[in-house]
Amino acid sequence: MAGHQGYTHEVYTSRIVVLMATAYLLPIKTAAALFPLLALVLLLPTAVLLYRRHGVMSRGRTLSVYGFLYYSLTAFCMTIVPLPKQTADMCQRFAMVAHPQWMPGNTFRDIWKEADHKIGLNALVLQNPAVAGTLFNLLLLLPLGIFLRYHFVRSLRATALIGFTVSLFFELTQWTGVWGLYNCPYRLFDVDDLLVNTAGAMAGWLLAGPVARMLPTLETLDGRALAARPVPFGRRLTALVVDVAGYVLASVFAMAVMTFQSGTAPTWTPIAIFVAWFVLLPLATGTTPGKRLLLLKLVADDGGPLLPWRLTLRALLLGALAMPFLSGLFLAVVILLNEPYPSVLFTTVRDSGAQGAAAVLTALSPGQLLAVLVGFTLTVTCVRKTLRHPDRLAPHDRISGIRNATLPHSRAIRAARGAAQGRAAGAARDGAGAAAGAARDAARAARDAAGATRDATGAARGAAGAAGGVAGAARDATGAARDATGAAGAARDAAGATGDAAGATRGTAGATRAARDTAGAAGAARDAAGADTQTAAQSPVQAAARPGDRAAPVAVAQDADDALADASGRPLATAATMATAATTGSAAEAQRSAADSR
Repeated sequence: MAGHQGYTHEVYTSRIVVLMATAYLLPIKTAAALFPLLALVLLLPTAVLLYRRHGVMSRGRTLSVYGFLYYSLTAFCMTIVPLPKQTADMCQRFAMVAHPQWMPGNTFRDIWKEADHKIGLNALVLQNPAVAGTLFNLLLLLPLGIFLRYHFVRSLRATALIGFTVSLFFELTQWTGVWGLYNCPYRLFDVDDLLVNTAGAMAGWLLAGPVARMLPTLETLDGRALAARPVPFGRRLTALVVDVAGYVLASVFAMAVMTFQSGTAPTWTPIAIFVAWFVLLPLATGTTPGKRLLLLKLVADDGGPLLPWRLTLRALLLGALAMPFLSGLFLAVVILLNEPYPSVLFTTVRDSGAQGAAAVLTALSPGQLLAVLVGFTLTVTCVRKTLRHPDRLAPHDRISGIRNATLPHSRAIRAARGAAQGRAAGAARDGAGAAAGAARDAARAARDAAGATRDATGAARGAAGAAGGVAGAARDATGAARDATGAAGAARDAAGATGDAAGATRGTAGATRAARDTAGAAGAARDAAGADTQTAAQSPVQAAARPGDRAAPVAVAQDADDALADASGRPLATAATMATAATTGSAAEAQRSAADSR
């Protein structure tokens, strides 16, 4: 029983694996079948986009672009393939997925349901279809995260937003029945798929980090390719294809209009359009429409202007060497269009496969067929010679002396603009820093000026104080001078007083001498009186005849005594003076008396 259960379980598991492999391999096969046609259709737009944006279509970037295109196609096929058949009961057959599932986390309930409520590694993980479906939903947008980080250089937040948007597009495609292609949805819109797909994109972004750090960036690969070939051959070839396609469309449109209006188209119409496209436009603008689209221009080898004859020669060589449609097939088409029954040509062209090609070759004359073969041979030869040339110059470039030059591509313009903005931002930061530094310097200068003002004010106050001190010192000096003058006067007064004292002393000494003289005079007077007495006694007749002579000495002695008596109550000088004066007067009087007596 156990062996039978194990066998049944193994068969069930193998059937699940086969069904899941079939369900996921069919979209991959479908994408692989559709991708070559898609790549061919998108080749020209992709080349134009890459050359305009990066200036080169390097191998690494080309591989990355087409890898992303194949992944995108495969992921889209995963959401819609297999396509159901349109039947009358289709909506009944898919009624279980008609309503969206809006409950987050419903996946865990599906896992538990598919495990039949059993706990085990096989039941919950290895053999659980819900786990496998969730894992594939996680892996569905994981490459998207890798491409967004390495190729498009997006952040984790942008990757999450883009992953959610892509997942929402897939879910809406399922819910709307491939946008109305079916009357009802045939797959379930599940909100858990939005969350799981977004998580897968974020996981891819995280996993791409180590790989992106080890691999060279696409910009580095582009830079190496541009350094080796500044004007890539593929870029010029793409511009030529665009010019030829534009020229053919313009010629067909002009001839169709003329044929519709007049019934026939002039044979010179394609030639006029050719001259205008490849000669007149470059002469006026320096480039053709295709070269302008690919950011190329025509320049002369000598650096001079584009001459009309050089442009004409280049156009003729280009038409003969590189354009078999212009040198052979286009001539055949013109001839066939001018035949009486041009509708036969359109009928022939509508035939497909080898029959249509054989019919076209049969419709051409031997000369026209030879022109086509010669043009094809010349084209192959021109390509070989161009690739073998060191500078990849085509024969018409070398012969005409006019070659292609590049205009700045978008990434270079953005880089230059970013560098300019960076320089401007740096200059602005430097200017802001300089302005801030100048402001700080000005503030410091203002503070220094304020400090200098305060210092000057203090110095002024100090000078004023010093001036006040000087004035005070001057006043003090003036006072000192006055004091010195007063002291000099006092000195003079003291000197005068000293002189007065000396004079008084001398006067006193004189008075003393006068007193002694007076005393001597008194003694002399007494002696004279005594002598007179004796004379009177001897000559009474004479004495009686001159009484005044006897009285004079006595008077002098009395005057001296009176002077001494008066001087006793006065100052020494005054007394001495008075005594001297009295004594002098008395002495003089005594002398006069003595003289008279003699």
